[in-house]
Amino acid sequence: MGPAPDAAAARIRVPATSANLGPAFDSAGIALSCHDVVAFDVLASGLEVEVSGAGAGELPTDGSHLVVRAFRAACDELAWTPSGLRVVAGNGIPQGRGMGSSAAAVVAGVLGAWALCPEVDGVDLDAVLRLTSDLEGHPDNVAPCLLGGATLSWVTDGVARADTLPVHDDVRPVVLVPDATLSTHVARGLLPDAVPHADAAFNAGRAALLTHALVRAPALLFEATEDRLHQRQRAAAMPASAQLLDRLRAAGHAAVVSGAGPSLLVLTRRHPDDPADDPAAAVGLRDVADLTPEGWSVLPLSVDLHGARVERAAQQVSSR
Repeated sequence: MGPAPDAAAARIRVPATSANLGPAFDSAGIALSCHDVVAFDVLASGLEVEVSGAGAGELPTDGSHLVVRAFRAACDELAWTPSGLRVVAGNGIPQGRGMGSSAAAVVAGVLGAWALCPEVDGVDLDAVLRLTSDLEGHPDNVAPCLLGGATLSWVTDGVARADTLPVHDDVRPVVLVPDATLSTHVARGLLPDAVPHADAAFNAGRAALLTHALVRAPALLFEATEDRLHQRQRAAAMPASAQLLDRLRAAGHAAVVSGAGPSLLVLTRRHPDDPADDPAAAVGLRDVADLTPEGWSVLPLSVDLHGARVERAAQQVSSR
């Protein structure tokens, strides 16, 4: 089944993300140089879904696929119904590991609809952020996926808002990925309904320090990533991650649970004598790798400063 004669193919490239960054629960996130690439075509009729890479053979290939559901939600928003749809997803983001795979799928689907809709001229970032946040349930992952870099996100009168932070060039994210997966829903279910005032005040101070450390003072990242609100409370669901987190922080590394876990994010710093564009040029990377157990993947990454990218009709444009 081929594309409709007037179809304009779209290709969406979306980055992995890590949310919370320790103390900034549900409000901070960072985009990472690990990507899904999703291609969309309007067909004369029907639905075709292909998945390769991470999740191939496990993710659905029908209308229940999250990219398709997000695409259709955006079509409803745009009051547009395509005759048929083909989705080809090449996934590089590990699934169910706390690296924003669901946020990436949602952003890709919504941007795919925006890119193909004949009544739309350009991407309305505010509308896309609002819709993707509604679909995902919160903006902390969709914001960096959409905008790139590090982001702060919040909700005002039920509407998601976000802004980017200029991340210091010396910040080097390293993600440690276990074989195990963890449902975000399960992880959230372990959080208490109330926390001590002292812990809330502690995290507020560390979250403020985190923004300063990311932007101007990476040497403060270890102290800036301390948390009392959510990581220890969810340790029972990922004991191996909790043990590794303790080992890394005892050795002085700015390690945090990546999103809901079970992956860990270590915010390392570039060695001053190493190239600025080399993700592996990080102080302490070898020690982090040595502390990481067998069976885990060590991924030295860069901060993705661009966020989601849209290619349409052979012309690439940024969503920003």
